[in-house]
Amino acid sequence: MGARLVPRVGRVVRVVEEAPLVRTYHIRVGGIAEPEPGQFNVLYIKGFGEVVISVSDYSRVDGDLVVEHTVRAVGAVTSYMHSNVDVGSLVGVRGPYGRGWPLKEFEGFNILIVGGGIGLAPLRSVLKYVSRHRDRYGRLVLLYGARRPVDMLYKYEYGEYKAIPNSSVHFSIDMPHIGWDGYVGFVTDLIDRVDLDPATSVVYVCGPEVMMKVAAAKLVKRGFREDRVFLSLERRCRCGIGICGTCQLGHFFVCKDGPVFSYQEVKEYLSVSGL
Repeated sequence: MGARLVPRVGRVVRVVEEAPLVRTYHIRVGGIAEPEPGQFNVLYIKGFGEVVISVSDYSRVDGDLVVEHTVRAVGAVTSYMHSNVDVGSLVGVRGPYGRGWPLKEFEGFNILIVGGGIGLAPLRSVLKYVSRHRDRYGRLVLLYGARRPVDMLYKYEYGEYKAIPNSSVHFSIDMPHIGWDGYVGFVTDLIDRVDLDPATSVVYVCGPEVMMKVAAAKLVKRGFREDRVFLSLERRCRCGIGICGTCQLGHFFVCKDGPVFSYQEVKEYLSVSGL
């Protein structure tokens, strides 16, 4: 465990401006394991602090990993990153940590992905994985919504998503916008339009917690099993290994026992205001 607590020095090799206050950092680093879909790394900004960020994708270059982290500027460390970390900057990387999306367990199932806002980042790894192993799964459906078109992530990949065999992609925005001809409303509204057999389907959800609660409740009402609806709860994580207690949720530590949980595991905690 000690070695996993020591950050490896990585270098930013690319930065993509995804949306207002949202950037994807491509960080080349050696000496860390390949992340499973849904896992996270802890990024260390020298002299400033650490932040837990999910791995949205990765690739290999000459034995090193290039990990992709989509970062929204919402706190002290992430805001500092946006202002001071760019191509060529050094970043400490430790991980990967956590329990990711259960994919191998559901080979042969249909896949429904429901994402809201920045929540598409942890789900992107599911899309990439299923695309690479397309013959192992049934139908793939993506529902993704954001407040405005400009807030939508990975727009340059939508053609790739739509080209995945036996799949469908549906987008929504919260409010009307000039030039938008798609659905206007909450992404959870689109669940009612999904034509998948709940008995042979698994669902992966990530977004604001209120959105995930609504989505899970709708899905269960539609007949999807609580133990086949999975949520990613990357909230308040700090140490990454369940020591500091910052991310405790009931008897779980989100960083250690999650960040991915079945709705069955956490539904009682999601209904408690302020927890």
